[in-house]
Amino acid sequence: MNPSLENLQLYPFQKLTKLFEDLVPRDSLPTPIGLHIGEPRHSTPEFIRQELINSLEGLAHYPTVLGTDRLRASIATWLTQRYHLSSIDPDTEVIPVNGSREALFSFAQAVIDTDHKAIQPAVVCQNPFYQIYEGAALLAGATPYFLNQLPENNFSADTAQLPDTVWERTQLVYICSPNNPTGKVLTLDEWKHLFDLSDRYGFVIAADECYSEIYFDEGHPPLGALEAAEKLGRSGFPRLVVFSSLSKRSNVPGMRSGFVAGDATILRKFLLYRTYHGSAMNPAVQAASTVAWSDEQHVAENRKLYYEKFTGAMHILGDTLPVSMPDAGFYLWLRTPVSGIEFSRRLYREGNVTVLPGSYLAREAHGMDPGEDFVRIALVAPVVECMEAMERIRDIARKF
Repeated sequence: MNPSLENLQLYPFQKLTKLFEDLVPRDSLPTPIGLHIGEPRHSTPEFIRQELINSLEGLAHYPTVLGTDRLRASIATWLTQRYHLSSIDPDTEVIPVNGSREALFSFAQAVIDTDHKAIQPAVVCQNPFYQIYEGAALLAGATPYFLNQLPENNFSADTAQLPDTVWERTQLVYICSPNNPTGKVLTLDEWKHLFDLSDRYGFVIAADECYSEIYFDEGHPPLGALEAAEKLGRSGFPRLVVFSSLSKRSNVPGMRSGFVAGDATILRKFLLYRTYHGSAMNPAVQAASTVAWSDEQHVAENRKLYYEKFTGAMHILGDTLPVSMPDAGFYLWLRTPVSGIEFSRRLYREGNVTVLPGSYLAREAHGMDPGEDFVRIALVAPVVECMEAMERIRDIARKF
């Protein structure tokens, strides 16, 4: 067996099960509310469901790894319109993938070069982070390094936390914007700094943008990595690949549908890897994805529901806990009056509400764990259920 498997930590939700194994919510407590998993629970739009059904005849054929021309064209059109791009080539700069998660993991396996045994490759990511980044780095033979995101720095990932000796070995940087879990969106200046580092050290940037379509001001959608690159005159998106998904945007996590887009040279090699990896998208899912990327009305309606939940949460929690609106995304990254682990246990035992301790999404780095005094709350449940949970959280927080 691959010895690197021994370096993988339990997944956060496995840790959560162990955390609660000695707890039993009181019998008198109301219905349990789970806000720990970032799984969208709004209804899947009917037109997407119908297209999936109408396209089942496609199951009689092997799909190609590159996907259909129609799907790639719909993605390229969406990218051009959403990010104001002058152009993007659907044949060389876009690849459909089975959800951003599998692509984020497999990308590291294709990018990391371990030929130089004397130089241990490094992979950098924000901290806290999506655990797939760490696992991908370890199983590709690289060492993960972390950039702590702290509230006093507006959750920016200060690259000065790592010395030049690490950046010189860095081959891949994972950046999540809007961020999971902090909701932070990178500014144009922050992208420029990261691009400058990439130019200096030659690393590839994997920009995870699966939360890009959940934001709260219809007139100001989050800045994307491709958009930032074009604004800065970076023709061809050098060493930049963006990962996006329909799961959150269109409430279809079970379809496992997303795409990667960016540097054509890198994507050509990634496509070769995927040909052997065996990761072609289901033909019916491709058809449903094509119509999903081509419609914005359902996405705007989806955002309205999240906006209602966030504004309600601010109103309920605001007098008790230091809560603020994220830039985007559907998580509250909430500072807790005790450790996030203890607060999560209290919420589960006394309020029958399940949230995720922030330390389960972070690693100790630079002398601290940036998630220790936080919990992540996924506002994915229906509005009424979320507001009930916020009231329970407020009432328990007032006891501290």
